[in-house]
Amino acid sequence: MYFVDTIEVPGLGNRGYLAGGARSAVVVDPPRDVDRVIAAAARRGVRITHVVETHVHNDYVTGGLELARITGAAYLVPAGALVAFERTPVADGDVTEIEDGLALRALATPGHTPHHTSYALEEAGRAAVVFTGGSLLIGTVGRPDLVEPGLTGRLARAQYDSAHRLATELPDETEVLPTHGFGSFCSAGQAEGGATTTIGRERGSNEALVKDVDTFVADLLAGLDDVPAYYAHMGPVNAQGPGPVDLTPPRRGDREEIAARLAAGEWVVDLRDRRAFAEGHVAGTFNFEAEGQLATYLAWLVPWGRPVTLLAATPAQLADAQRELVRVGIDRPAAAATGSPAEWVREGDVPRSFPRATFADLAAQGSHGVVVLDVRRDSERSAGHLRGSVHIPLHRLRERLAEIPDGTVWVHCAGGMRAAVGASILDAAGRDVVAVDDGFASAAAAGLPMARITAEQAHERTRAGAEAVLLDVREREEWEAGHAPGAVHAPLSELRSGGRLPRAAESRPVIAICRSGKRSRAAAELLTARGADAVDVLGGMEAWTRAGLPVEGAASSGAGPTGTSAASPVPGPAVTGGGCSSSGPEVTGAACPGSGPTVTDADSSPARAGAAGDGSAVTEPDVDGRSGDTAAEAASSGVPDDVRAERGVTGAGGDTATGPGVTRAPGDTATEPAETRVPSQTPTAPAETTSAPGHTPAQAADGSSGAEGRAPASGAVARRTPATRAAVDTAARPA
Repeated sequence: MYFVDTIEVPGLGNRGYLAGGARSAVVVDPPRDVDRVIAAAARRGVRITHVVETHVHNDYVTGGLELARITGAAYLVPAGALVAFERTPVADGDVTEIEDGLALRALATPGHTPHHTSYALEEAGRAAVVFTGGSLLIGTVGRPDLVEPGLTGRLARAQYDSAHRLATELPDETEVLPTHGFGSFCSAGQAEGGATTTIGRERGSNEALVKDVDTFVADLLAGLDDVPAYYAHMGPVNAQGPGPVDLTPPRRGDREEIAARLAAGEWVVDLRDRRAFAEGHVAGTFNFEAEGQLATYLAWLVPWGRPVTLLAATPAQLADAQRELVRVGIDRPAAAATGSPAEWVREGDVPRSFPRATFADLAAQGSHGVVVLDVRRDSERSAGHLRGSVHIPLHRLRERLAEIPDGTVWVHCAGGMRAAVGASILDAAGRDVVAVDDGFASAAAAGLPMARITAEQAHERTRAGAEAVLLDVREREEWEAGHAPGAVHAPLSELRSGGRLPRAAESRPVIAICRSGKRSRAAAELLTARGADAVDVLGGMEAWTRAGLPVEGAASSGAGPTGTSAASPVPGPAVTGGGCSSSGPEVTGAACPGSGPTVTDADSSPARAGAAGDGSAVTEPDVDGRSGDTAAEAASSGVPDDVRAERGVTGAGGDTATGPGVTRAPGDTATEPAETRVPSQTPTAPAETTSAPGHTPAQAADGSSGAEGRAPASGAVARRTPATRAAVDTAARPA
């Protein structure tokens, strides 16, 4: 009987796995703090014989190389990964014996990276578990945009093919155990923490398995979120070979050293709870709660390589923070101190403080002298935000402080943690701040004006006799196919050409609606710029019909029930739009035939499907010359506020693999371990958040840093299944 133990890394939204039988075990995608993995193996009483990577990771520093060194295990890495250390390269179809009756079979699943490989743990020749890394996740797949922009479209199609390969070749009851998807920004979507799944369940629910390839690719690319800046440094570290970690307590700094480091422009980070920080802290320090997504957000915001000093309430809090930070390459704090601000401020100084508040407090405050700052990501804001608020995502805040108007700044996010970080940054810059420590859902309940409202709210506000009017900005044929009773019709295309509002909508609050939310948001913004009181409906007519609200056909004349029809031009400069596009941007480059999905051709970059402004996929013709509405309105990020590409490396084609327990046939180029799992195991991990494009430096065509592959470790006995390795993109990328 096999077993699988899950190694949770909730701060990064990832999972590693220890799997094996009675005597031997394999470790899949281990975290950098390998003492946890060694302890798990000791509890099981098994020897770690193999350490396996599904891909070269770009969101954390791997512990694989160090774990293999410490335990003497064979280190299995996809053959296409160009790395600078000795390893056993693994090719599609390679089988690695773990112990009698238990083996690991490699399955090429490019998409997240060109060289990505999944591993099926087979018991008595039948797959019981598949470790899918960043390929098939729970309900979604890994991001295809973390390697190189020119490869994104082709990798997205490869993700589709890889998901279908797994669904086709593995039994329905095979348990799917991904590395990403529990809050990691490597995931194209988010799984609920603790969720488990099987191939059969994914076949009926995973977006890659229920959509056609073109729709899947368009939706996937349109929904991609920001990429944490530190990702640019993880791939090269992992390709070069990470060193061991040092978790011994850092050197203690006194109050004078803390002041000196602040004066030198270094980062001094207060790890305490955000409530304690607001009540009192050393001026100039930044608040990143140790209990939140410390590693992701600190590594994202701090300039890479800048010295970091940590202030903690207790030694235990400091030790936990150190462990989190080594996972993202922040190896040793410059100094540290524990205790309270009274012990950290210089003699004669007093701690600073700022108030915390709720959205109800903001509503009671009124707008005079108040600046509302939204530090959520673009995808979150597109799903709803406060009217008149300033939007600067947290990871851009320090470079855009000058854009914030004068006045007291009320900082909010989705739940409070990022607002506290933002408030500490503004406080350090000398601004008067209030940290809104509240869930964003409370904003509307507090009566604050929203820039986007729900279909139900729109229906209530536009009932017969109500002051507001529902303005349908879709094109004529869409309107005639069905619209909300009482709505007036004014296509966005005509409004952008200088068209006047229908008479029935003049001098009244306007609630714009389209199919799924993109055009209506553009219309609301345009009308607001003209001086109208305008908002739009989140999710459009799709949300309207899902809510069971009434729909009727338009009159044959095209006039709506209130005398609609877009209006005549008005004097003044016309606002024009480009030509319509019949579909979202094309993504080219289908996978090559063969047993495994392929990624080819890096010389011509496919057009990237643009995200609808609301974060939804581009699938509907639009009138702005860019892209259309999406099949469904994008929801918020799905990642808890208080919690967050990957670089492929192309390997030398002639590697031959050897290593304990790895079997292969003559002529094979690599071998790969297969893995095992106990049916009763149910991994759990809290979901987490997602990051800023443009941080990944030039790499090799496969996403590597250019390190040369070396000869594999020796000692493997080779037997192989029929060669079915998927082709990997080998085109050179600009240096």
